[in-house]
Amino acid sequence: MLRYLPFLLVLALWIFAFIDCLNTPEEQVRGLPKVVWVIIILLFGEVLVGPVAWLVAGKVRQGAPGGSTPSEWHRNHRTEFVAPDDNPEFLKSLKEENKKDEALLKDWEADLRRREEELRRRERGNEGGKE
Repeated sequence: MLRYLPFLLVLALWIFAFIDCLNTPEEQVRGLPKVVWVIIILLFGEVLVGPVAWLVAGKVRQGAPGGSTPSEWHRNHRTEFVAPDDNPEFLKSLKEENKKDEALLKDWEADLRRREEELRRRERGNEGGKE
């Protein structure tokens, strides 16, 4: 099965380049007419010359939509590390979680007290009925 992998990879690249060439508008094709690129891809696809030539030189590559690449954005936008105990938003979220947890704990305690009282009443009722 592994011996077919190189053939499948070449075939996948060949198909990708062919479909990419067909879907590319004529004004974005560089160097040669689109029909010539299709013929080059089909004729030289088995040896990867056609598809690689198309991917390298055949199509005008556009920049990122925002006008910069991610690495360029990271170079221009440095963020400073803020420790969690110095971050007011993080501290605020902790306080909110603590309030929720305290409310939940109070509800559980009230429910536990109610159940204990209910058990005591049943025990008193059973003791009074037995004697």
